[in-house]
Formats: sequence, structure tokens, C-alpha cells
Amino acid sequence: MTFSSHIPGRVSIGLMALAALALSLAACQKKTDETSARAQARTVSVVNVAPREIQGGLVASGPLVPREEVDIFPQLTTYRAVKVLVDEGMWVKAEQPVALLDDTLLRAQLAQQVALADQQNVLAERAEAEANRVKGLDKAGILAQEQIDERRFSAQSARAQAIAQKAAADDVRTREALMTIRTPYAGLVYERNVRIGDIGGATTPWFRIARDGKVELAADVSSDALDKIKPGDPVSVTLADGSSAPGVVRLVSPGVDASTRLGRVRVSLPVRPDIRAGGFARARFLGYARSALAVPETAVRYDADGASVMVVGADGKVARAAVTTGERGGGYVELLTGPPDGSRVVERAAAMLVPGDIVRPGNGA
Repeated sequence: MTFSSHIPGRVSIGLMALAALALSLAACQKKTDETSARAQARTVSVVNVAPREIQGGLVASGPLVPREEVDIFPQLTTYRAVKVLVDEGMWVKAEQPVALLDDTLLRAQLAQQVALADQQNVLAERAEAEANRVKGLDKAGILAQEQIDERRFSAQSARAQAIAQKAAADDVRTREALMTIRTPYAGLVYERNVRIGDIGGATTPWFRIARDGKVELAADVSSDALDKIKPGDPVSVTLADGSSAPGVVRLVSPGVDASTRLGRVRVSLPVRPDIRAGGFARARFLGYARSALAVPETAVRYDADGASVMVVGADGKVARAAVTTGERGGGYVELLTGPPDGSRVVERAAAMLVPGDIVRPGNGA
């Protein structure tokens, strides 16, 4: 009985000893594994999240508008268009005809006025000839002074009527010339609103032309940034299709809209077929710089879960941290949300790392 009562206690002690030995071996193995993992840790370049100057950190958007445009209307009303000579997208020269009005009635009026002017000129010449015959006969007693004066006045009146009739003919001739609608300067036709048969006098312009085809960006910029933008500053413009174009600040608005607190900045753009008036674009002002919490663009990686950086902890382990990015410039990207100032992140997010990996900073960061 005494022998059998001690067996369970000894078994328990043995089991406890075995458990302690297993835990000890596991701890040693874990320590060995961590030591091995640290020994095999990849060396990566690490950078700190810190305030940096973001070149081109100001971005603004706005419509694409002609630098200088003209709305073309017919100067004479009630006349119908009989021919349209240009269409949208066509280049025109200065004084080039773009449409013709029906001048049948005016041509008849012009012929009539020219004939009347010629007739009145003949009458004036005859009256002047009769006046010349009595020239120098004043107080000679050959003709009464009243008859001499009457011939002189008749000649002056006939000449005045001839001049008036010629002016009337010139007026019809001028209107006849206006039946051909012409462009004031060379440019690109970007809008046409006339068809054959339309009558002049509508409020909508028949044509809109961009002078020399130049289109620029009218960007809306906050009032606090206007004084930091200067004419001649370089601009990178992104069009609606994602393509880019170089630009230069041409004009900075001297005023600000009282309701929106925004001012206009005009950005000159190259003449290209894909830069069209009426479109929309975004401008990045490369001459503008501001300080913002940022990391190199290479430190941000993008996947199905969004943008993130790999943060390196004090123990060398990496962890994924989601971020929200802002403006970019000079190779850096602004972090609107993410790890705080001073955090260490892997400089190149393309490195094949997963959360929990142990890395060794190779640049002393």
C-alpha cells in the first residue's frame, strides 16, 4: 500500500519536469530562430518621415480658353447666308472670307445709285460750265448781277447734290462689301453656328475664332498663393486624357473673387491639336515650394488595399501602415495621413517584404 501511494506523485513531478524542459527547449529554439532570423535579415535602405520641401506643391485647375478670341456676327441684318466657306477646326488667314450673304438686292441698288451719281455729276458739270461763262462779268452791265449770282449758286448746288449722290452710292458699295463676312485676324475656328439660309441678326455668333490658335489654362488659385506665383514661372499641365504639356505663367490676376476667394492665373500652352478650348486641365506650379510631412515617392506602394508604407520598428520588424498621399514634387510625396514624424520606413516599397519580416537598416537610419 505504501509503495503504490508514492507512484502518482513521482509521475506528476516527472511530467512537470518534462514540461519545464520542453518550455526551456522551446524558448531556446525561439531565441535561436530569432537569432538566426536576425542573422539572415535583409539589409534595406530606411528613411525617416519628416517635413520636406515639396517642389510644385501647388496644384490648381480650370478651363481651357482661347488666349484671344473673337465672335463673328454679320454686320448687316435681314440678309440670308447663301454660302458657308469654313467649318470648325479649320485654320483661317486674316481677312479671309468665311461666309457670304445674299446680295442680289444690294447689287441692284448699287447699280441704281451709281447711275444716279453719274447723272448728277453731269448736271453739276453743266451748271459749273454756265457759271464759268459769266466769270468776270460782275458790274460789266452785260448781264444782271442777279442772273450771274443765280448761275454760281446753281453750280454750287448741283456739285453738292453730285457729292451727296456719290456718297449714297459709296454707302451701298460699303454694304455690298459687308455681304462677305471676313475674319479680323488669323486663327483657328473652334465654333460654327451658321447654316445656309440663316438670317443675320441673331444673338448667337456665327463663328468663334481663337487668334493664332492659342489656347491657355485659366487656373483658379487661392488668394494666399497668388503672391507666390510670378509671370514666367514654369508649369506642368495635365489634360483630361492624362497627357501633359509644358506651360508658363503669363498673367496673375490682380484681383480676387469676393465670394470664392480665388484668383485667376493664365498659363500659356503650346499650340497642339489635343489642347482644345472648352476643355479642363490641372496645373502644377513648379516654381512653388512648401514644407510638408513627406517620404520619397519610392517608399509608397500601392495594392488592392490602397497606398501604404513599410514601417521599421525598434526591433527591426516591419509593419504595413496605410497612408493617404497628397502633392508630389522633387521626388517626394506628401503624407496627409500615416505614420508620425520621425517614423522609419523602407525607402523602396518594391522590396519583397511582408509584415513581420526583420530587416537591417543599411544606411544607419
